[in-house]
Amino acid sequence: MSEKKKHRLALIGARGYTGRELLGLLAAHPAIELALAASGAQAGEPIVDQVPAWPDPDQRFAALAPEQVGGTDADVWVLAVPNGMSAPWVEAIEAAHPKSLILDLGADYRFDAEWVYGLTEFNRAALRDARRISNPGCYATGAQFGLLPLRDQLIGPPVIFGVSGHSGAGRTPSARNDPERLRDNLIPYALTGHVHEQEIGAHLGRPVRFHPHVAAFFRGISLTIAVELSAPASADSLQAEFEAFYHGEPLLRVCAEVPEIAGLAPRAGVEVGGFSVDTRDTQRTSFVVVLDNLLKGAASQALQNINLALGLDELTGIDSTPVGSAEGEAR
Repeated sequence: MSEKKKHRLALIGARGYTGRELLGLLAAHPAIELALAASGAQAGEPIVDQVPAWPDPDQRFAALAPEQVGGTDADVWVLAVPNGMSAPWVEAIEAAHPKSLILDLGADYRFDAEWVYGLTEFNRAALRDARRISNPGCYATGAQFGLLPLRDQLIGPPVIFGVSGHSGAGRTPSARNDPERLRDNLIPYALTGHVHEQEIGAHLGRPVRFHPHVAAFFRGISLTIAVELSAPASADSLQAEFEAFYHGEPLLRVCAEVPEIAGLAPRAGVEVGGFSVDTRDTQRTSFVVVLDNLLKGAASQALQNINLALGLDELTGIDSTPVGSAEGEAR
């Protein structure tokens, strides 16, 4: 019996941290092979230099322009380019490969109704057989996992205090990934109108208040979320509600303790916990969500979405060890 033909994936914008994470996941994927990893800055360099687990030591990053996509044999295209730069690639790919799957890791299509919004656990039905997928932002992913179970109980805008590792600022040098400025420091930024604030509000169906910060650690996000509910609650009742809501989801862990980035294992998962209710007003509660901005906030969620769209098992190529398990912590 002949081996089943693999899907061929082209990655545009492979230089960034998210592109590198996705390549790491693809290195052992049984049903997808890499057609091309495009990076103008790294063109000609071996992929294995950036992804030590890469199986082909001779395969190299390539330079590619939108008008050249017709020369690449790929049925899956992943765009990991800066916000505002996806449209020329989408136009070119649609012209040259009209039946292909396109997933955009940036923000350009997250508000476009013609693209499927890839918050995987909440949009599986639409993602199956999708051809255009907008991958959610990292902060927006964590905030929605924290707020969607309570969406119908919210009074007023939730307040979200977020802290990300500096990988979230990308590899291009800036004040938000400058090691010297970050040393012993916490930098707030975009305290009104952040694109993820808009994204969370649009997909949650109600406004939110979001305050992002960047810290000196490399990867991970911690979100402290404060909400007012329509009825009194307790820490135990909230934990039970979240556990029921996420029952059977292998990448979700609900816990009584406050989750911490350092304890997140595997990195493809999300932890929600630390439910605290104000004894002076039991309709006011706070809790914490942690996730990896480069995996569940980007690359591994993208792969979940690609797997679904291709008719594969959702977790193919992703470590689905239950979050917080002894086995996961040992890896």
